[in-house]
Amino acid sequence: MTDAERTSAPPPAPFPLRTGILPAPDVREMPAPPAKTWKIIGPGIVAAGVGLSSGEFILWPYIASQAGLVFLWGAAVGVLTQWFLNMEIERYTLATGETAVTGFNRYWRHWGLVMVALTYAANLWPGWAISSATMLSYVFGGKPAYIGIGLLVVIGLILTLAPVVYTALEKMLGAKLVLIGGFFVLALALAVTATTVDALPTAVTDAKFPSELGVAVLMGALAYAGAGGGQNLVQSNWIRDKGFGMGHYVPRLVSPVTGKEEAAGPAVGYVFELNETNLSRWRRWWRFANAEQAITFALVTIVTIVLSSMLAHSTLHGTEGLDNSVAFVEQEGLVLQERVGNWFGVFFWLIGAFSLFSAATGIVDYTSRMAADVLKSTYLRSTSISESRIYARLVWGLVAVGAVVLLLGLDQPLVLLVISACVSGLMMFVYAILLLVMNRTALPRPLKVRGYRVAALVWAVLLFGVLSVLTVRQQLDNLFG
Repeated sequence: MTDAERTSAPPPAPFPLRTGILPAPDVREMPAPPAKTWKIIGPGIVAAGVGLSSGEFILWPYIASQAGLVFLWGAAVGVLTQWFLNMEIERYTLATGETAVTGFNRYWRHWGLVMVALTYAANLWPGWAISSATMLSYVFGGKPAYIGIGLLVVIGLILTLAPVVYTALEKMLGAKLVLIGGFFVLALALAVTATTVDALPTAVTDAKFPSELGVAVLMGALAYAGAGGGQNLVQSNWIRDKGFGMGHYVPRLVSPVTGKEEAAGPAVGYVFELNETNLSRWRRWWRFANAEQAITFALVTIVTIVLSSMLAHSTLHGTEGLDNSVAFVEQEGLVLQERVGNWFGVFFWLIGAFSLFSAATGIVDYTSRMAADVLKSTYLRSTSISESRIYARLVWGLVAVGAVVLLLGLDQPLVLLVISACVSGLMMFVYAILLLVMNRTALPRPLKVRGYRVAALVWAVLLFGVLSVLTVRQQLDNLFG
């Protein structure tokens, strides 16, 4: 069927998808979830693994070192808000096989391009890679810029030589969570003090908003706990590659060198007839997807933030003059060396370096993955180039930009810093609105968002709207104040 024929052929009547910009989807049966659903757990692990980065190693511990544990409620609120966002992103993909960004493009052709531009604006600077390199320099010495360039090249090789990109990413980030979990078991036994354990209940009994640290810092920590920005949107792509729902029919991203490309399907998705068999399968997928995200993303993220904050509270609480930067982790490691032993501080830095390296890998992946999906589904639909090959070129483009920046020894440009600080909240504000509109108007009644989940999306719109205003105002004051 040609694009013209698909555009003129509307989807089944119960699916009111717009077909004026993108073609109508094909109709297939909703695939049944596997009998052993534990075998397909993974997208939430990837989300948690990418999201556990500088915020969990630097920002939340920094807050705990300055204000104690009284703001941990913010982590719970922030992660829960993102869980609701992730589930609305997954809802659309489970039902249609399309990414949420492709769904946005059905309302306006260039929404996806806007999301890609904002994601690149936030991620062009190789901040996670250079932070990982800096931690490695604490252990092995060397110049962080050169180490960072090496890490970027390794990232490019991992993402373009792995036969199935998602599988490699899932294994790496799964290993990251296991290592972080093992480290914190040791930390609880060796480094977390009784004073900190006794102070933990204050996160509930004396919860407050420690405004002395700055409203923008605290709101940013609340809003971006776990993930943030473009990462949430790429939950669509990850569950497709794992074969969730109607994403089962969409080809996975593979290496153009070592992978075997699956038969190319349409550049858009699939829908299903609303019979009892399909709806029963939909309900099973929806229950599983909610549980998978709740346990592997939300719970893991909250527990990690609490444990990293407890460790910082035990080591640095009350210490003045600390920076909200990678230098904070150096100070924490030095204290751990004094109190536990040299080996434990080194172990802490190595865990942090691997954590930020794997997060950088995930960031390069999701930035390139989103861009490849938008380019193929909207602008290159009629060409023969596969999404996998577009993805590989974009990966190496990001690696090259990052390497040039580090090779030139450039600090993060002020303009890019300001843009990065502003775009994530603005992006989440915009796509929270788009998700609410799309999942109310593009899906049939049995599948559409309603009830308390609508209220959760409205809350997300308000939260990220306020955050955007505060962040933009703060950055303007920094520039012109």
